[in-house]
Amino acid sequence: MSIKELILDASPVVQAVMVLLMLMSIASWAVALSKSAEIRKARKLAFDFDELFWKTPELSNLFSGVSNGMIKESGSASIFKEGFKEFIRLKKQGVSNASDLVSATQRTMKVAFTKEVEKIEDKIPMLATVGSSAPYIGLFGTVLGVMHAFSSLGNMQNATLSSVAPGISEALIATAVGLFAAIPATIYFNRLSVKSEKVITQYENFAEGFLTIIQRQAHLIEKRIEDNI
Repeated sequence: MSIKELILDASPVVQAVMVLLMLMSIASWAVALSKSAEIRKARKLAFDFDELFWKTPELSNLFSGVSNGMIKESGSASIFKEGFKEFIRLKKQGVSNASDLVSATQRTMKVAFTKEVEKIEDKIPMLATVGSSAPYIGLFGTVLGVMHAFSSLGNMQNATLSSVAPGISEALIATAVGLFAAIPATIYFNRLSVKSEKVITQYENFAEGFLTIIQRQAHLIEKRIEDNI
């Protein structure tokens, strides 16, 4: 019997299990491919903005570029925009204490950083769910199929291997489909987890470097005020 015949001849419950597993497989492939492209793009944007940031002598010009949409607001650019906007707002309000400027800017950057991390990690846990649950769902379908195969043997007076084998084969297809859904999902989950961590590390490194510049400027502002007094 071909695989197609085994699936079509399976019991309705086993077929329902296999349909569920196929839907899970399609969903995991869609997430895996879309997140791979998204993370690859995010990493390139983070690298490009990091280079631009360290080449730009005046951060206000860079801030204007991000705010006006000339520079794509994503990842590191978003963290920079929110942090620098808070720093400028506090300066206009007359805040001159270096620790207040730095701590407020750092809190704002942390919120922006958390949002960007959530975007990067979004939907990746779904791959882990498919990878861990699909084999068990397939096994559930196999158990039901085996039960169905043996219950049909109760009506036969002389049960032979040729009468048992088709039912068992139909049942085992569910386990095969479960593994077919689980293996790629697990591989992509591990792969995307590593790649997303690399992007998050890029964000962290940028935020630390940017905060160092903010600290330097905050101390200059505080010193300037003290000198005037």
